Amino acid sequence: MDFPRTLVAGVSLPRMLIGTNWMLGWSHTSASADRSIKERFAKPEDFFPVLSAFLEYGIDAVMGPIANEPLMRDAIEYARQKTGKDLIIIDTPIINVSDSTEARREAEAVIRKCAAGGAVFCLPHHSSVEQLVNKNKASIERIGDYTAMIRDAGMIPGLSAHMPELVVYSDSNGYDVETYIQIYNCAGFLMQVEVEAVAAIINSAKKPVMTIKPMAAGRVTPYVGLNFSWSTIRDCDMITVGCTAVDEVHEDVEISAAALEGRFPDLERRSSPNNNQAAFGKSQ
Repeated sequence: MDFPRTLVAGVSLPRMLIGTNWMLGWSHTSASADRSIKERFAKPEDFFPVLSAFLEYGIDAVMGPIANEPLMRDAIEYARQKTGKDLIIIDTPIINVSDSTEARREAEAVIRKCAAGGAVFCLPHHSSVEQLVNKNKASIERIGDYTAMIRDAGMIPGLSAHMPELVVYSDSNGYDVETYIQIYNCAGFLMQVEVEAVAAIINSAKKPVMTIKPMAAGRVTPYVGLNFSWSTIRDCDMITVGCTAVDEVHEDVEISAAALEGRFPDLERRSSPNNNQAAFGKSQ
């Protein structure tokens, strides 16, 4: 199957995006989990099975701080060479947003590095953008400096948000952005206000939203997390999914396809010391 797609600033994107936390070692779980991930994905070819599994479904857009992660850049290029297929890069660089000439030069250099690495979209990391938020003025101070740098570098600007106010302020002030990244999951993990409030913001956003952490970094199951997200976002919005194994990709795609098609997913049962239990359904 080809996974459903949407348009963002005229660019066709799959509605499922490839997340990178679970390949780069940011588990949101523990230091040992982080190390385990990094050991598993230690060289570019280690990423290939997961990336190629996504590409089987036409899921060809990858999100993360790509320019600052040489291993991820090399893994993307390796996958391109092996499959002959392109991967659309959605870069989320960390930039210096201090109000000085030197800091602006530094930020521009990072942004140009994203462009040189082939990024199509550039959404400065939430930890940078949120330093500019002025709640008293309901504004994001000097954000135009950075969106202009992104445009000048030939990329499409957006905003990465943990604070849901970023979407509200950007929409109300008409900032030059084409899409948003927003944390959204049924557990409220890392979300700064209630799930219902963020759902309302996403559903009223003027631009498509790329939601992240749908499974709350492993705190809810894929069936629960993905069904919730797909049922509460719009047709123009996307879900970013991180996987550490090929089978996880296939499961997440099947759960998502079933949710979008209004059917029950075709999944293997989980294992148990005794699989022959009526509570698990018919024995297989």
